[in-house]
Amino acid sequence: MIATDLDGTIVRSDGTLSDRTVAALARVEQAGAALVMVTGRPPRWMTEVAAAVRHHGVAICANGAVLYDLHTDTVLSTSEVPPEVIAETIARLRALVPELRFAVEYPTGFVFEDSYMLERWDAEALGGRPVSPDRLADRSGTKLLAYHADADADELTEKAVAAVGDLVTVTNSSGRGLLEMSAHGVTKASALAALCAEQGVASGDVVAFGDQLNDLPMLTWAGTSYAVANAHPLVLAAVTHKTSSNDDDGVAEVLERLFPTGTAEN
Repeated sequence: MIATDLDGTIVRSDGTLSDRTVAALARVEQAGAALVMVTGRPPRWMTEVAAAVRHHGVAICANGAVLYDLHTDTVLSTSEVPPEVIAETIARLRALVPELRFAVEYPTGFVFEDSYMLERWDAEALGGRPVSPDRLADRSGTKLLAYHADADADELTEKAVAAVGDLVTVTNSSGRGLLEMSAHGVTKASALAALCAEQGVASGDVVAFGDQLNDLPMLTWAGTSYAVANAHPLVLAAVTHKTSSNDDDGVAEVLERLFPTGTAEN
């Protein structure tokens, strides 16, 4: 099984997938191996990726909280944070860092505080809607987000783990002051392990690729792990192998070696 992160790993800095990478991904299934996208993205951000890989396989989205069928563009299962846990997590983090602003992801769509920084993204186009702070915990969600525009990503993550790590799984995947929180114990590794168990694949037969902190559980669980050259220092230190950067098609470079006789369909 090939398990790969998307942004910063196979997706280039300009947001595109190169023709070389698409062709290399096609080799995987043509050779009879399984291909799984394992990403922090919510399902609504998977449409272009699904089209690029011709709707093959499944994706693990939202850092392990959502299993998504790329064939049919449908959510298969979710692991969600209960409303009471969302409320308690927000309360603790507000007390710790009052400048934080929050949003909650659902299998489809999301809600956010009026003061949450959406930056260049248009909330309506992405399925989001603003709510008052007391409505953030109205229902369970696949991911709780907390954003601080001026915070150091690693320092903020460390503080949050200490404050709410008993309630949720805290990670960061953007290098910005954006905390991503899933249900306690839910990670890319937990979801990938469950999928592999269903398919009879051992961890030793998994080759995983990643670049950020949210990839670490998956990379340390897989039998073989690769970090792209642009990866976070902790990721580079944890993997068994390294490859070229996302902008230099590092994952494709490895897949072409692993599947040398495969050719992509036209």
